[in-house]
Amino acid sequence: MSNFFCDFRFLLLVAGAAFIYIQMRLLATQSEYADRLAAAVDLENQCTGQTRLFIDQISTQQEEIVTLKEEKIRRDEECSQLRDLVQALQKKGLQRVTIEGQVPVAAVVVMACNRADYLDRTIQSILKYHNSVASNYPLFISQDGSNPQVKDKALSYDQVTYMQHLDDGPVQTQRPGELIAYYKIANHYKWALDALFYKHNFSKVIILEDDMEIAPDFFEYFEAAADILDKDKSIMAVSSWNDNGQKQFVKDPYVLYRSDFFPGLGWMLSRSTWDELSPKWPKAYWDDWLRLQENHKGRQFIRPEVCRTYNFGEHGSSLGQFFKQYLEPIKLNDVKVNWKSMNLSYLMEDNYLKYFSSLVRKATPVYGMDVVLKTQSVQGDVRVQYKNQVEFENIARQFGIFEEWKDGVPRTAYKGVVVFRYQSSKRIFIVGPDSLQKLMIENP
Repeated sequence: MSNFFCDFRFLLLVAGAAFIYIQMRLLATQSEYADRLAAAVDLENQCTGQTRLFIDQISTQQEEIVTLKEEKIRRDEECSQLRDLVQALQKKGLQRVTIEGQVPVAAVVVMACNRADYLDRTIQSILKYHNSVASNYPLFISQDGSNPQVKDKALSYDQVTYMQHLDDGPVQTQRPGELIAYYKIANHYKWALDALFYKHNFSKVIILEDDMEIAPDFFEYFEAAADILDKDKSIMAVSSWNDNGQKQFVKDPYVLYRSDFFPGLGWMLSRSTWDELSPKWPKAYWDDWLRLQENHKGRQFIRPEVCRTYNFGEHGSSLGQFFKQYLEPIKLNDVKVNWKSMNLSYLMEDNYLKYFSSLVRKATPVYGMDVVLKTQSVQGDVRVQYKNQVEFENIARQFGIFEEWKDGVPRTAYKGVVVFRYQSSKRIFIVGPDSLQKLMIENP
């Protein structure tokens, strides 16, 4: 019996050892599987990270593909436009913009955007007087944007070379609430003038807008003024516009003036001036920018007494600002002046100071209140003095002329003096606080 229990205990011992061995093997196997599982999880995480990286790369590449597709569409559109332009030139039989061997006075460019009816009125006005001088004034239309009606209208004129400007991307304003139109206009002007001066190699360019009519002597006026522009480097540009050119304030179509205020609205500049302006051209409000001392640097502008352009654009980027009061009543010259017979040497810098000083000196001074009433009782020219901008604005308001100043200069002013006609032929000189000193006139 004792032997039986001994055998049984031995068997239990063996069974326990076997059980322990099996448990140890199971534990080792579980540990091995756990290590393998951890490695598999790490591998899965690596694969997931690489997959995400690949997805990000694919997404980036897809965005680049979309950008490239958009760029391709834009390039294709530009190529199509160039093909249209070449076809238009071929249709017109134009191998060159100018006649071989003949140097034009200036290129004439009409800046257009989205007003086909306005553009047609402008071009029809130009063509009335252009045929006889076409070789001296190659005519361009520069369109900003892709308005199809404007493009079709521009390409319909055999006498005109068409250019088209497209923005490289969205146009951003610098301050909230600003009109994008002023930024687009400035961008368009730079592009067009760069093309005309540097691609077509013109020495001068006359800039018109698509809401202007021209006078019968428009081209002869600019030809005569071009000679002054070449000779006198104190003149920055020549304009066909007088801000105070309303019917009641002008008389003599033969008279020209120098001004410290840039008039715009039909103007000519030379390549040498554009070489200076192009690199720093502003993003917006280019005309007011030109009126800053830091940009015109004391140079002046030639302007007529009677306008050689008429602005009929009541609806445009300026939203009809000042149109009824200042633009609609403008007198467009209707006299065919023979500018070739005119002696314009009085406009040269040294001569003009003496000429203008003589006019102001001879004018009768008027003082005190009610200057308009007092002016009416004076025979001949009159001068009225102002002490500051507020006083000038008050006097200008009484007569009905422009009150606006830019960078310390009233519109149309020369040496602080604003001149206009009153009661037909009488000149009124509104004289600044230091104008007489600048004109070397003794103050009575």
